[in-house]
Amino acid sequence: MELVAVRHGITAWNLERRYQGQRDIPLLFPDAEAGLLALREALAGERFDAIYSSDLNRCQQTLEWIQAAKEGVPVALEPRLRELDFGEYEGKVYDELKDLPHYRAWIDSVGELQIPGGESAAQLRTRLEAWLHDVAVNARQDGHRKILAVTHGGVIRELRRRFETLHFWDGSVSQAQGRRWTLTYQTDANGKGDWQCSSSSAVPALVNATP
Repeated sequence: MELVAVRHGITAWNLERRYQGQRDIPLLFPDAEAGLLALREALAGERFDAIYSSDLNRCQQTLEWIQAAKEGVPVALEPRLRELDFGEYEGKVYDELKDLPHYRAWIDSVGELQIPGGESAAQLRTRLEAWLHDVAVNARQDGHRKILAVTHGGVIRELRRRFETLHFWDGSVSQAQGRRWTLTYQTDANGKGDWQCSSSSAVPALVNATP
């Protein structure tokens, strides 16, 4: 199966470098337009068997702009694809947080500590694993071979860590960009399944990328 995961377009809070988390911040126009058009062009001509989108508005807007949802392709709004819940950090910028001991501890933990009033990276991974399991079930039942997920930067960072074994800080992607993975779902003798990744590439494809 091929999984294409893309990040939503630019918002005002992106430009202000504020933690958005699960706040329902819309896209910022005209700033978001160039990235969305480039993403739409990159995905033009592709047909997806199923589409999942975070239920937050900025992801739904992105999906509408890139016009990936063709007639007859099911679109599932998926709360498990929401950004990490940044709790007390949402709406704030680094300079407002940098002197707080719990924020420094969270940074030093590479996101593993639970944010006050929010989530830990482990909690994000747990809901993503549950979603990936359901993707596998649906793909087998309905014959899905290519799937699109419109989601958030933190989600793609965790998926890259999952499939590409990258360090946390190396897995970021810009707005209106993402990753494409070729995946195989394998089960062991006890019936426990797991995804194996055989290839990964940037979306849109890098200009200087080698075949």
